[in-house]
Amino acid sequence: MHMQLIFVIEHLEPEIGKWLLYEYAHASKIVGKKHLMFTNVRNKSDWTKLSKLGKVETRSATEIFSREKVLILDPKADLPLTPEDFAGKGVLVVGGILGDIPPRGRTFRLITKRFRETTVRNLGKAHFSIDGAIYMAKLVNEGTPLEKIPIKKGLTLKLNEHAEVYLPYAYPFKDGKPVISHNLVAYLCSDKIVKDEEKLLKTRAQL
Repeated sequence: MHMQLIFVIEHLEPEIGKWLLYEYAHASKIVGKKHLMFTNVRNKSDWTKLSKLGKVETRSATEIFSREKVLILDPKADLPLTPEDFAGKGVLVVGGILGDIPPRGRTFRLITKRFRETTVRNLGKAHFSIDGAIYMAKLVNEGTPLEKIPIKKGLTLKLNEHAEVYLPYAYPFKDGKPVISHNLVAYLCSDKIVKDEEKLLKTRAQL
C-alpha cells in the first residue's frame, strides 16, 4: 500500500448504530488506524467513538482536500477502479452510508456532486459494504486488478437449524472466506439487531 494514501470515510448517517460501527471498526483494521480518516463527524459522542478507529474531522472531505488529489468511490461512476487511477492521488473517499438495495445514489448526491472535476470510479456492478469497499480499494491500490479479486454477491448466515440471515451485498473473499466483521456476524445472529434496526429505520425514514 502506498504509505501516503489516506482512506477517508465521509460519515453520512444521522447516527452510528452498531452495524455501522462494526463496519467502520473493520475498515480501520483493514487499512490501519493511521491510514483512516472519518470526515463530516458533527456529533460529539460519534467523534469519541470514531477517534479510537482513525483520525476524525468535523469538516466534510470536500472542505479539506483539493480535488486533484482525491479519488472517489461511487457506484454511479462510469468507469471501474484500476491500479493506475491511484497515480498522483493521496486520498480515497468512500461514503459512510449503510447501503440500500437498490442503491439510492446518495454517494453521488452527497459527495461526488460536491467534488467537481475529480476522479470518480466504481467497483464494478456489485454493491459492497463500507469495509468491503475499503478492502477492495486497498488491494487495487496495491496493484491487484479489480477483476482478479474474488467476490460473491449475497451472503447467507446460518442462525440455527431453522433460521438464517441473507445479506444482499457483495463481499470480497480472502482464503475462501468472506471479508466481513466477525463482530457484525455475531450481532446479526443475535436478537439485539431487530430492536436496534427498527429504531434506525425510523430515524432514516425522516431524512
